[in-house]
Order: sequence, then structure tokens, then C-alpha cells
Amino acid sequence: MSDPAADTGYQEPPPRMGFFTDTSVCIGCKACEVACKEWNAIPEDGMELTGMSYDNTVGLGASTWRHVAFIEQRKPVSVGPDTDVLGISPQGAVTPGREEGELRWLMASDVCKHCTHAACLDVCPTGSLFRTEFGTVVVQEDICNGCGYCIPACPYGVIDQRKGDGRAWKCTLCYDRIGDGLEPACAKACPTDSIQYGPLDELRERAAARVETLHDAGVEEARLYGADPGDGVGGAGAFFLLLDEPEVYGLPPDPVVTTRDLPSMWRHAAVAAAGLLGATALACLTGRRR
Repeated sequence: MSDPAADTGYQEPPPRMGFFTDTSVCIGCKACEVACKEWNAIPEDGMELTGMSYDNTVGLGASTWRHVAFIEQRKPVSVGPDTDVLGISPQGAVTPGREEGELRWLMASDVCKHCTHAACLDVCPTGSLFRTEFGTVVVQEDICNGCGYCIPACPYGVIDQRKGDGRAWKCTLCYDRIGDGLEPACAKACPTDSIQYGPLDELRERAAARVETLHDAGVEEARLYGADPGDGVGGAGAFFLLLDEPEVYGLPPDPVVTTRDLPSMWRHAAVAAAGLLGATALACLTGRRR
């Protein structure tokens, strides 16, 4: 028996794709930054150290679509001779070792979150920003008019305008690569699989299992950020496993889509406009009667 879907040429849409960044295994090598710049032909944006540890780019911007943060902390960490960077032994047990107050680094590769409810899409007047068939958010630079509305609309401060250009730029999740069945450049280059790419539902399951493994190993501070579809942006298309509070990594603790109040604002404006028109009409009628 023939398949009706095949007869009509119907094809199932691809699943929503995204990033899961496991900061617990990030080694701060910046291979993701380099790969992103090379593949997307992004200009250089700072070769000098900023004084913020080994961070030379400070944050995401028009010419920094992947940013590796180095956070220095003085906090008790368990590390033994046969453990990984979290102090987790091959057997999965936390081993004693490092004393309280000794320095540790938290490293994390940040990127555009490709929000489910993306305020940048809501405010773009030209349609330059669009959602792809993979659920990601992309800027079409040839349509962008440089108005800059999307910049304050982003609750994460991701989008920026490039100097000397004026247009908005940000991560595309390598739309040109994933359309051909390839991994994004940053995920392909990551040597520790800190950056993982795939169907978002599968990544969320994998991330939840990873957090449970870390908790069982005694790393109680491990948590997910951006993986909850019920959060203020409807869940992020690029989410993270963190080892401390989001603010430590420069991330907002409770991001909310900045255009959430637009419908009610338009309703109030419509009511006010209707009231003004009614008052004007009444005034005109009253004046004629006199």
C-alpha cells in the first residue's frame, strides 16, 4: 500500500535543533571562537588581554558570536590526582584534595540563545530577522537597515551593530552548515564535546542525565540554564549546564522576553484611541447643535 504522504510529496519538517553547552568539561581552549570566526569570516575584535583573566573579548557582540568566559573563584573544590576538572574520579566519586579558598576557574562558551519567544523577531521592522526551519533565529544582513531595535530587545544582550557597518550581527547556528547536514563549526571544533549540537528534545534529555550524574558524584551546584520551556523566553535553543549561579557567568538569572507586554499595550492604546475618537465626535456633534 502506498504512503499518502509520499504520493503528495509531503516531507516531515526537521526537528528543532540547538546547542547544549556543558561548562563542566570546557577547558577554555577557545577552539570554538576560532572556528566560528574562520567559518563565518568574522573580523578580528581584540587581540589584547582585557585584565579579566584570559578573556580578550569580554562578551558577545557583532564580531564575537562565541565567547569563552574565564571566571576566577576562590571556592572549595575537590580534586584528586586521578580526577577530571570537576574532581570526579573515573569511578564517579568525588575525591578529597583541594582546600577551601584555593583558586578555581569556571570556563563557559556563551552564544546566542535562539529563544523560543524571540523579542528581536518581534521588533524587526524589515523582516531581516527570521526563524529557520530548524527553529533557530538568523539575521539576513542584506535586508537589515541598521535601525538597532533588536539590540535593546534582546534580554541577553547578544545582538550588536558592527562599527563601520551599522547592521546587526549574531550567531546563525551555522545555518549554511546545518542545512547540508553538517555540525556548526564551534561544535565540530570543540575537543571535549562541551558544545553539543542536535535535536533540542534529545539534548535536554542528555543534559538532565548529565546533571543527575554530577549530583550523584557530589557536584551539587550543577544546574541547567535555559532548558526549561516554561521560562521567560519559552526555553532557549542554546542552553547550558552551569556550576554556579547564572550571574557568576554574566547571564541574567530570570530572562524574560522584552516584548511580552506588547499585546496588552496595543489593546490599551486601541481603547485610548477609540475613547479619543468618541470624545472628538461627541464634541463635534455638540458644537453643531449649538
